[in-house]
Amino acid sequence: MKIVKSIPDWLAERGLSPDQLFAAAALDAKVLRAIIEGRYTPSPEQRRRVAAALDVEPEQVLWGHKTAVEHLYGHGPQFGRTP
Repeated sequence: MKIVKSIPDWLAERGLSPDQLFAAAALDAKVLRAIIEGRYTPSPEQRRRVAAALDVEPEQVLWGHKTAVEHLYGHGPQFGRTP
């Protein structure tokens, strides 16, 4: 059974800094920071790059959002009531 961990856990285990991961993954720094912080769900290609930089399989990384994503109808609560 493969071990599944979050990116910060893999970074700590490998002794890597986020800057070293940026260089190895060759992704935009803002996108990679959002992936690390759990604010962005990466594409399959982005997952392969990050996993390769961590020297793990993409299936060994937790890729989901850390906070729930709420889908609102209309323009959102700032414009009044939403259904």
